[in-house]
Amino acid sequence: MLEQTGIPTTDKISAVLPVMERLNKGPIAIFECFQNIPCNPCVDACPQGAISIGADINERPVLDESKCNGCGICITHCPGLSIFVIDYAYAPDTALIKLPYEYWPLPATGETVDALNRQGKAVAAAEIVRVQQNKNKTNVVWVSVPKALIMEVRGIALRKEG
Repeated sequence: MLEQTGIPTTDKISAVLPVMERLNKGPIAIFECFQNIPCNPCVDACPQGAISIGADINERPVLDESKCNGCGICITHCPGLSIFVIDYAYAPDTALIKLPYEYWPLPATGETVDALNRQGKAVAAAEIVRVQQNKNKTNVVWVSVPKALIMEVRGIALRKEG
């Protein structure tokens, strides 16, 4: 499916997800980077040294889950917009996702938006918790979503007024 649509298969997604024990410990980066291409800005961006790439720059990044604190700096440096931070332990019924966001206008803190799945379909209402603007880097929106959708939501759409 990825080769034809750009949407990763369930197997590819499952292969990059942390185990529930790690998810319950707090925020962690998720790398949905499935193509071998020459790229490594995330490696240099990580202040924790949690991201590595093998000897070949074409290899996909590998995350050392024990070092990742979910800061999200890697999100701002990823040219492929393929890194997300999820915080499953955020609240009892909701989880937090930090998403790359390169559209205008930016949403506002407290705004209700549509949470989108990988296919671009709205799957729930979500609340913007924070908008992190980064000069000359990708902006990051922090979105609160129902916990059941934490592994499905990968984008947002602003709601039209009126």
